[in-house]
Amino acid sequence: METQEKDSRADFLKIVNKFNYFTKLKRDPKSAELFVMELKISGYTELSSMLSDLLKVSILALEHDPPYVSRTIPNPEINVMGLLEIALQLLPHGEIELLDEVHQFYLKQKLEEQSEK
Repeated sequence: METQEKDSRADFLKIVNKFNYFTKLKRDPKSAELFVMELKISGYTELSSMLSDLLKVSILALEHDPPYVSRTIPNPEINVMGLLEIALQLLPHGEIELLDEVHQFYLKQKLEEQSEK
């Protein structure tokens, strides 16, 4: 039974490593309970645009009077839509809980494999 579990674990690790899964989250070197995620951008212009959109949408969300739109936000629909599209692309659509469970299992198996060596 123990041999079968080791074989299953080894098969699982081979599959995960072969297809290079679980690359989005990296362990935080300062905390065993946290992860770090990289955000790739083309440069300061894109970073500035993303931050600007975040700030503009936040301003719009805090506005109390619906007809009022800040003069510093000429096209609020575009800013909101852009951020919503980014968020939608980042969502794994219903697989997030399973992904967390499999990821935790993977990390446990990898740790056990390393401790056996």
